Amino acid sequence: MKIFEVKERMELPLMARKLRDFREEEPYESGGKKLELRTEILDLKMEGEGLAGVFSRDFVLSRYYRRGVVEVPVTEEVPFWIRPFRGRTFLLVLAPSRARGVKKLLTNYVANKLSEILFLRTGAIVEGRITHETLRKLHESNPQATKLIWFDDLDIPNVGKVALAGSALADSRLYREYLEHGKIWYAVFEFRKYHMVVGITRNCVITTFSRVELGNFLECVLTEILPLIS
Repeated sequence: MKIFEVKERMELPLMARKLRDFREEEPYESGGKKLELRTEILDLKMEGEGLAGVFSRDFVLSRYYRRGVVEVPVTEEVPFWIRPFRGRTFLLVLAPSRARGVKKLLTNYVANKLSEILFLRTGAIVEGRITHETLRKLHESNPQATKLIWFDDLDIPNVGKVALAGSALADSRLYREYLEHGKIWYAVFEFRKYHMVVGITRNCVITTFSRVELGNFLECVLTEILPLIS
């Protein structure tokens, strides 16, 4: 999942009308075959205090088959939620697990497309941000719950990122030393209330390493992660 913030103001009923009416079709032709590639919003509904829906997009994959290339039409469906929170509005986009390796591209594409649909331009929906200081406070509030920390923005020559994991996390001397040279980019933290281990990056990519129901994961994100966003 990736969290974005809707920076432009718009009432939820108007958002719902714009999203519900959206459908786009693009002609595609290859090898004498013609297709209509469709992008649309499905299953849009009011859910709690916000909106929930599915972003559906057709595209063509090229596959190597018997020493040739075969093009296969595919539909990708991505659940999303729009939720007001403390006077702000957030967009949560859940990339499907089968999109492994392209999740960041997929979630960013959905955010930009929804920005175009709602506000006729990109940039009205932007990446959420969690500061280094906030991730530091999260870890230091309960170091035993932290499973892994990645540091970036290091001032050590030829070192891009360093990590602390396992027993090294209990070494406060080593942790303090890394803090002097860089910032926390990524932390894997256990939210015991939800029996869930979650990875969090500063640009709000949220990954669960536990087998959980979608509803529980969403509740954890809404309750524990949204308050961390600057």
